[in-house]
Amino acid sequence: MSLTTNPYLEGNFAPVLDEVTVTDLVVTGEVPEELNGRYLRIGPNPVSAPEPSTYHWFTGDGMVHGIRLGDGRAGWYRNRWVRSGPVSRTLGEAPRSGLAHAGMDFAPNTNVIAHAGRTFALVEAGALPYELTDELETVGPCNFGGTLAGGYTAHPKRDPLTGELYAVSYFFGWGDDVEVTVLDREARVRSSRRVTMGGPVSLHDTAITQSWIVLLDLPVLFDMELAVGGASFPYRWFDDYPPRVGLLPRDGESTAVVWHEVDPCYVFHPMNAYDEPGGSGIVLDVVRHPSMFRTNLLGPAEGAPTLERWHIDGHGAAVKEERLDDRGQEFPRIDERLVGLPHRFGYCVAVDTGELLGTESRLVRHDLVAGTSEVRSFGRGSTIGEAVLVPRAAGAGEGEGWLMTLVHQAETDSSSLHIVNAEDFAGEPQAVVHLPQRVPAGFHGNWVAD
Repeated sequence: MSLTTNPYLEGNFAPVLDEVTVTDLVVTGEVPEELNGRYLRIGPNPVSAPEPSTYHWFTGDGMVHGIRLGDGRAGWYRNRWVRSGPVSRTLGEAPRSGLAHAGMDFAPNTNVIAHAGRTFALVEAGALPYELTDELETVGPCNFGGTLAGGYTAHPKRDPLTGELYAVSYFFGWGDDVEVTVLDREARVRSSRRVTMGGPVSLHDTAITQSWIVLLDLPVLFDMELAVGGASFPYRWFDDYPPRVGLLPRDGESTAVVWHEVDPCYVFHPMNAYDEPGGSGIVLDVVRHPSMFRTNLLGPAEGAPTLERWHIDGHGAAVKEERLDDRGQEFPRIDERLVGLPHRFGYCVAVDTGELLGTESRLVRHDLVAGTSEVRSFGRGSTIGEAVLVPRAAGAGEGEGWLMTLVHQAETDSSSLHIVNAEDFAGEPQAVVHLPQRVPAGFHGNWVAD
């Protein structure tokens, strides 16, 4: 493939070149007094110009954006590259001394979370997490006090009942194995299991229930030919790979996986999963892509992803697939207090069929009990990021709180943080925090309460 342009380097995918700190943010509306903490979002932002013909959206150097809220005001916005060794050298700084797994020193770009009072930037495919300060400066690579044997995942799942993080990590150097770990509340790995998949899969995300860990063994695999040819993300679709979903007992042996056939597809992100009453299997809600990296090897653009409910019996029968919504959508989120438990509401970013993720989009609120949905537009030409639900209070009901999402307006090439009352989904935003520079289309983030 020979390209002089690349859609993931243009428009709102293009990187920003400056790190800024601004403390006099303009706010329209009123920031809720109950919001005290940091809204964090991360994404690819190449520190130097990559080769367009080989640049994959998933491989840009990570940049974290943060907005501090408190006492009814927006205290600051700042953005910082994660200082891996290569990023530090490019910026003319001394590299952070520290660790690397298998020689991979990569600036994580996929998720940013808080755990055990610390902030971590995360990525998949073999690289280590990086720890950040509260102000988003880089501390350095982290192996959780020597308890993490290899790379980590971009998508650990926090059990709301125990506070522990469940993760499924992949790396081509492990052959057909993935690593299933449990990180305790003090950020130390208390459990680690190797599980053999059908091949060297790209397993982006997982789901948990109170009984099971979900393993998505789907047809996107490491390809040595692509790697030798210089592909920055050498994974592609294999038509002859048998897709399946595994259920691993949360406390069982690594060989105790129960496998279930599923129709060919790819899943980046489950919305949530939970046990059916009476031990009759699980419900798994996912965003299903018809294929991935079959013809487009630079980013996710292989047909409209749809919201589906999978019924998995836990005994090896084929997955029963139920279409919940036909609209193209991604980045599903729920009230995080219900991870692994029955949920009613889900929130997705909807895009028109055939459009790239990161282009004009809307927010969808699914009521999965009533079987209804609402759509919220942020204006013509607006692009939104993943929406994070922040409960109004610790004891608030599901969906009672605020939705926070970054919005880019194409007409002005500007970005802002919108805070929407989740109980008045179509109403005027509670507050809009206007940001001093554009935030490029990116991946994931979270609200970190003080």
